[in-house]
Amino acid sequence: MLMNLIFFILVGGTLSLLLWTGYELFFVNQENPLADRLEGLQSQAMVTAARTSRRKNGGTGLDRVLGFIGLFPGGEDWMNGTEKLLSQAGVRRKSALALYCIFVLIFTASLFAGTIYLQKDNKDAAASLFGGLVAAGLLGFILPKQILYRLVKRYRRKLQEALPDTVDLLGIVLGTGLSLDQSMMRVSDEMKYIYPELASEFATVVMQVRAGQERGKSFNQFVRRTGIEDIKSLAAMIVQSEKFGTSLAQALKVYADALRTRRRLRVEAEVGKAGIKMLFPIVVFILPVLFVITLVPGMLSVLKNLQLLGGGR
Repeated sequence: MLMNLIFFILVGGTLSLLLWTGYELFFVNQENPLADRLEGLQSQAMVTAARTSRRKNGGTGLDRVLGFIGLFPGGEDWMNGTEKLLSQAGVRRKSALALYCIFVLIFTASLFAGTIYLQKDNKDAAASLFGGLVAAGLLGFILPKQILYRLVKRYRRKLQEALPDTVDLLGIVLGTGLSLDQSMMRVSDEMKYIYPELASEFATVVMQVRAGQERGKSFNQFVRRTGIEDIKSLAAMIVQSEKFGTSLAQALKVYADALRTRRRLRVEAEVGKAGIKMLFPIVVFILPVLFVITLVPGMLSVLKNLQLLGGGR
């Protein structure tokens, strides 16, 4: 009885920590955006070196967690890849990586505890416990990463959907005589309630340029953060237009029409795939029900008639 009580207390505490970490990671507002953008102006090598030094030298409690993970073989590579995915998912707080690592560790530890608790009364505990712990460890590291991949896809889809209207509005604002930075900030202000993700990205680019970074480098970082081909084409067009002095407003208008055409083609492709995707649920869930509805009444009627014939004899 006491062991069960302790286990449920530990499970409750673990779930509370998981919920708190997820809330801090994905729902709490980001820290000072201007400071984050200015910090992003540093080269990637300097940022990585500073972060590594901070982890090794202690730093804050979150930095100590990252430093502890970095001691394991492959820990630094895993954290760098995770940090890139978090950035591509739109989660760019300074503490995002540490909170994600804490979430993964707590989730994996809770799976280990659940596996041990379920196998405590098993007579063949050695082999099954080892297999359960291996499965729990794999699940603890793979499942959060898959959720992160889904967040990246969702963030990219939102940017992709917002791009045609935003580019069209940017061309209209440029046609009024404003500069590119002023136009992007105006578009960001207008679109922040409709397409907050792309508006935030535009504002980030403008703040980086105002802080002294080259426009081409700012747009290249924009492309790396999002990983979308349409944004890569947009960045290349803006940089080339500024370099050669061509009319950017007219080019953006044509490009917005091309983006709408691509969006329509993507929707048509998804509609074309819908029939194939519906095949599995139709065969598994709908056809058996139809067979039951159509055949069972006839079979019951035949059985009833056979019983009457048998009784008549």
